[in-house]
Formats: sequence, C-alpha cells, structure tokens
Amino acid sequence: MGARVSDAGKSVRNMSVDSPPVMSELPDNDCLRAGLESVLQHKGSLDGELVILDRQKNTYSSTFPSEIVTCRVGSGPAVRLFFKYSADRDNEAYGHRGGVGYEAKVYGQLLGSLDISIANLCGSYRSPDGINTWLVLDYLDGGIRMTETIDPEAMAKAARWMGQFHAFCSTRISNPALSFLNSYSQEYYRGWVRRTQQLVRQAGVDTGWLQAVCSRIDPVIEVLCESPLTIIHGEYYPKNILLQHGLIYPVDWESTAIGNGMIDLAMLTEGWSPETTRECMQAYQRSRWPETAPDDPVKSLHAARIYVQFRWLGDQRARLPERAGYLEALREHAEEMGLI
Repeated sequence: MGARVSDAGKSVRNMSVDSPPVMSELPDNDCLRAGLESVLQHKGSLDGELVILDRQKNTYSSTFPSEIVTCRVGSGPAVRLFFKYSADRDNEAYGHRGGVGYEAKVYGQLLGSLDISIANLCGSYRSPDGINTWLVLDYLDGGIRMTETIDPEAMAKAARWMGQFHAFCSTRISNPALSFLNSYSQEYYRGWVRRTQQLVRQAGVDTGWLQAVCSRIDPVIEVLCESPLTIIHGEYYPKNILLQHGLIYPVDWESTAIGNGMIDLAMLTEGWSPETTRECMQAYQRSRWPETAPDDPVKSLHAARIYVQFRWLGDQRARLPERAGYLEALREHAEEMGLI
C-alpha cells in the first residue's frame, strides 16, 4: 500500500474542524421508537410490535450525532441499524455540505440505484416539528474504518471504487431527479479563495506568497471546471471509508456534489507517499476510463489539491495550528503547478 507521510505539517491536514456532538442531541426512547415505527411503516416492514433492544453511541460521530440501535419487530430476528440525526446548527459550509436531509436524498435518489457496494438505506424520518431529519441505514456489522485496517490493498481498492462510481455518475449529472445536488461553480471555488485570504489576514500570518497564488488562481479553477465532471463524494478521506469483507463502503455523503472527480482522489491520497498516490491514480484511471483517460490527469490532481487546501483554510472553524498545515500543503502544491 505504500507509506503515509508522517511529518507534522502533513498529518495535521487530515484533522477535522467539526465539533463532536454530545449524547443529549439523541432522541429519547419514546421518540426513537415513534420515529423508527414511521420509517418501518413506510418501508412496509412493520408487521409486529417494535422492541428497542439496545442503543450504542457511535464513537466515530463528528458533525452530527449518531448511534447504533438494535431492535426486533414481532418474532423476527434482532437487527442493527445506524441512525444519524440532524442538529440545530448551520453546517452548509458555503455550499460544501447539505446536512442529514440532503444525505438521505443522496441515498434515496442516487446511491440506491447503482450496482456498487453501498450501505443500504432503511429510510429517513422528519420530526413532527419539521426541524430535524433522521437517516436510517442498515448497520455494516464488522465494517472497520480504512484508518484502522491492515489490508495492504485498501487504498487501491478505495481508488478503484471511486473510479467506478465516477464512471457510473458521469452520465447522470443532468438527471432531473438529481437537480438538488450542489454543484461546484467558478464562484464556489473563488469563495474559498476569498475566505482564505480574509481568515489568514485576520490571523496575522505573513504569507506574501499566498497573495501571488490567489492572483493566479483562475487557471486552476478553469482546470477544475473544464475537466470531465461527475458526481463526487466531496470528503473522500480514509476516515469516511469502511471496509467490510474486503469491500469498500464510503459513508457520510452529506458533501456529495457535481464536480471534478480528482477532488475525491486528492482527498483520498492526502498525506500519502508519491508511490501510493501513483498506485491510486493508476487504479482510479483503469476503473473510470478503462480505454482512454483524458489528457494530463496529473494536472487536474494538482488543481484539486490546491482547492482542497483552500477549502479547509477558508473554514472559519479551522484553528491556527491546522491552518499552518494547510498553508504548507498549499504552498507545496502551488509550486508543483508553477503558480509560485
């Protein structure tokens, strides 16, 4: 699989800027039962009394609270379900994320129609007050995060999965049923550049080179907008990828958007060695373009990496130590693309 770059500057780039939720944001047992009954009734599988057997906090919760619920309907077998709950917080991130309700639509209107390994949607639930949305999935028993696997082929598998996904979706971006998806426009990219300039200036960081990069950003944005577009995961980091029985299962689809596929590959390989990145690029290309790849995909990857750093630099929740890592990475990628 190759080595992961472990210096402090690169490792900090994969840190989350999200605040972990607290258990008080989870529904009480009565609300949970009522919501799940509604989901099962809509699915047509509530053919007996619903019994909640166990609730376990999801230790991987980040932006939104989540849990694993074990339940039984009638005399049927016990089943485990994964619940993610929306919270009363603004998390749209200037068009980068859509929240739990958005993610439920991604599962229901896109992912469920694809012949690819994906967590099965049990259903979604809107609270009576219309404020909160729940996403309910079949729990992937035995699934582990890519960050914890010892599978030496995990990175290549993840790249191959995403190449196949992008190939499937490249013909679906104009589907009216998917018109709800966020789309990365030139203004979207420029917004992150502007916010980065503002936040770095407010932090008092001396980065004369950053202004040079920002003034020369148009060719980067053009590469991202002109290259073959598809539907992307949007935060395709190893922490958002599960492996179960050797298969890849990406999770956390609230950042799904229409954009450049290299963004997902840039996030997957962030902080990994050049050798691993080449292996992933090759696996991705063979999966997405089995016959002929577009010209200069490496240039698109460099452009995507520059966007990724601006994306996190321009997030006001990012702390100063994290920004130092993102700035270091941005300078490195800008030099590789000849911007400075």
